[in-house]
Amino acid sequence: MSAEKYDVVIMGAGIVGAACALECARQKMRVAVVDHDVIGGGATAAGMGHIVVMDDSEAQFALTRYSQQLWQQLRPELPDDVEYTQCGTIWVAADDEEMAEVHRKASYYQRRGVPVQILSAEDLARLEPNLRKGMAGGLLVTEDGVLYPPCAARFLIEQAQALGATVQVGAPVAEIGNGRVRRADGSELSAGVIVNAAGAWAPELTRGISVKKRKGHLVITDRYPGFIQHQLVELGYLKSAHSVSSDSVAFNVQPRRTGQVLIGSSRQYGAEHKEVDHEILGRMLQRAQEYMPRLSQTSAIRVWTGFRAATPDKLPLIGPWGEDSTVFLATGHEGLGITTSLATGRLLADQLSGRASQIAREPYLPSRATTMEHAHV
Repeated sequence: MSAEKYDVVIMGAGIVGAACALECARQKMRVAVVDHDVIGGGATAAGMGHIVVMDDSEAQFALTRYSQQLWQQLRPELPDDVEYTQCGTIWVAADDEEMAEVHRKASYYQRRGVPVQILSAEDLARLEPNLRKGMAGGLLVTEDGVLYPPCAARFLIEQAQALGATVQVGAPVAEIGNGRVRRADGSELSAGVIVNAAGAWAPELTRGISVKKRKGHLVITDRYPGFIQHQLVELGYLKSAHSVSSDSVAFNVQPRRTGQVLIGSSRQYGAEHKEVDHEILGRMLQRAQEYMPRLSQTSAIRVWTGFRAATPDKLPLIGPWGEDSTVFLATGHEGLGITTSLATGRLLADQLSGRASQIAREPYLPSRATTMEHAHV
């Protein structure tokens, strides 16, 4: 049986794989996307869909801001079911210490051209009256937004298909490497480049990469139009997000266009099962109700979990894998895969086509993994 031949075969039809497929197809490469499940499954289906600029590091800021701007450019083309809404993020400060962080964060963003507004306690109460009384204030990042990730991934895939890409879903893969993809049924694809965009399952296809699973829970309520207007995140989220080993929860809620409220967030390492962890879920909901007491009066209609692909330094792996010249990686995005998908696709296609990139690509290259060998995710 002869192998199907392509320029690029992308493993994974989540939003990162979809973005990579579209950018490669735009460069007139012959592209195939292979996934054992459906388009926009995995972490994409389990994500909040928050398009957010982050500032844990200069590299994280560069990637999230670049990608946010790419989403804004794409916005006029997005179909209605992607539900892209530029609602803004409010980083909520509970006390004076967190207000100091608001001012630091505001200064950081303003110096880099990101529009922000510092909110007083009164401003915050006016914008989000369902927050508990007595908050210190917050930071509104106006260009942040939300979207519905599965439909966004489908749109990107359809755009790639319109440029000639082929998609093979429901096709489990047994092995990749040396320019070949061997499916579980024994059939093969060959390509000059194989892109491993399989998220938390990427290490099963490329042994030795510094990616581990990080489990998260989400809850969505019934419809309560106007209950919240912005993505709301506690500044304590930053403290819990910095933990790279312990389980944590934080207040993180999102308005959906349907009037529903999407409630996060939790992080667990070492949890291999997808079942709901009721202890973590209880902590997460309790935290949400501490910030928004009236959430206790809403009805949850669905709870689900997903696995994020995490790296020790909290930056994704984008670029060639040194142990196999035919394998490139596009994984390790943790909770920022929806935001950074477009920038990841652009950086990857830049590397494959020899183009200069708009932002430095070095911080995300897998070759840096040698410096992460002794770090623990």
